[in-house]
Amino acid sequence: MKVLQIGLGSMGKRRIRNLQALGFKDIIGFDLREDRRLEANKKYGITTTGILNEELINSREVFIISTPPDWHNHYIKIALKYKKPAFVEASVIRKGLLEFYREALRKKIKIFPSCTLRFHPAIKAIKSLVTGGKYGKICNFSYHMGQYLPDWHPWEHIKDFYVSKRETSAAREMVPFELTWILDIMGSPKEVFAFRGKTHNLGVDIDDTYAINLKFKDFLGVIIIDVVSRFAVRSLILNLEKAHIRWNWEERQIKLYDARQKKWEVINIDQGQAALGYNENITEGMYIDEMNTFMGSLKGKKVFPNSLKDDEYVLSILEASEKCGSGKKV
Repeated sequence: MKVLQIGLGSMGKRRIRNLQALGFKDIIGFDLREDRRLEANKKYGITTTGILNEELINSREVFIISTPPDWHNHYIKIALKYKKPAFVEASVIRKGLLEFYREALRKKIKIFPSCTLRFHPAIKAIKSLVTGGKYGKICNFSYHMGQYLPDWHPWEHIKDFYVSKRETSAAREMVPFELTWILDIMGSPKEVFAFRGKTHNLGVDIDDTYAINLKFKDFLGVIIIDVVSRFAVRSLILNLEKAHIRWNWEERQIKLYDARQKKWEVINIDQGQAALGYNENITEGMYIDEMNTFMGSLKGKKVFPNSLKDDEYVLSILEASEKCGSGKKV
């Protein structure tokens, strides 16, 4: 399959690695920045270009869109215009997604947004434990995702990429990124309330912490998302009627307390290896699995588990959380 990789930044290079790991060789990379084109050519041996014209578009069979979030819609429009299926990185901008979803359905074009963590081995295992019914219904959960923003791209200042803009800021982007897998397990919330703010001087005017409360039909959840944590963490505590689940991504295991048996069970998780230069817990396997599912869906062999409509719904929760009142002073 002939692939056009749009965007050759950090995620664009990762997607090239994913594709090559799956055996795809006919990849052309597009980026306006010459330094990124030269790097991608040197590292991965692909052809690169800074010109996106009709001839190039018509020569490709599928788009992989890995640009900053505020450019996603521009390239989705091109994919729809030329009837090219496309994989799009996770978005943080809601406007236009429903219209794109409906147009893609009408034209029978597969446009799928990323949902990487739904392919994480631990998260898949947690979903099986929750939905299997053995331990009863959910009672409550708390989840914390924390990272230090300057560690994201240590080779450049945060002012030099999209995470420093308010609309596409890092903590704001990570809320839907995490909600995509959380709501896949927990279901749809009925109410949301949140606080957000700037808690640390990162040198840019963005909210660096979101504290979100979710009320579901018969249980509650609390989510903390921050980009000031000096140690990268993803940590979940989940209480079921007959069990207690703990997951910290750096431990590479799930701990389950079975209340009926009155004992702990440890479920070891093989997460694979991270690419050189990345946090050891951001492993390549889930990205490769995601890309394999997307490419398989184009041939009708697999079903991709996320849609533009799903993304729009998750982003509606983000926006609702940002429109909440300020709370009651005590």
